Amino acid sequence: MPTNDRYPVTQKYLMTRGQAINFPAKFFNMNFKKNEVYGVVIDIPMPSNVLTTMVCFVNGAANLYFNNGNEYTGASQKYRNVVQAAHNLVVSANAMLPKCEKITSYDIPKGRTHYAFLLTKNGVYKMEFAPGLIPEDQPEKRSFYVLYQRVLGELRHSQLLDVAEARKNRSK
Repeated sequence: MPTNDRYPVTQKYLMTRGQAINFPAKFFNMNFKKNEVYGVVIDIPMPSNVLTTMVCFVNGAANLYFNNGNEYTGASQKYRNVVQAAHNLVVSANAMLPKCEKITSYDIPKGRTHYAFLLTKNGVYKMEFAPGLIPEDQPEKRSFYVLYQRVLGELRHSQLLDVAEARKNRSK
């Protein structure tokens, strides 16, 4: 995909993504410091014009939203591994905050660049990733990338378990 191309998106996707990025800290029963990360929203471009947005919160909630309007939600309520991976990602994001820029607009990625938005009571911070091109002299960024890939892997595994369970239930 040329870097100047935009991903096609549905209104539902844009609304859900916007709500996730602007999700208020007050919905958690926790007393966050001003610059403590309580949520992470990551735009992940994939092949075939698919843009996936992964939303994770400190309580372990993790959901996927797709630019075509589809979504995968609720895995955190069934799968402990998803909760643990999402929580670890959000907690680790605090180390990334000094390397991010504070932003007020939330553009959709062009090309293959991943956008990570870190949510704090003090506002939203952004960092960009070029997958496979994270320099070795940026170990925090590499660790963060590995952690969000782990959440993606747990969500995918949960999705496969859900499909198998649905198949099993249909055959009864």
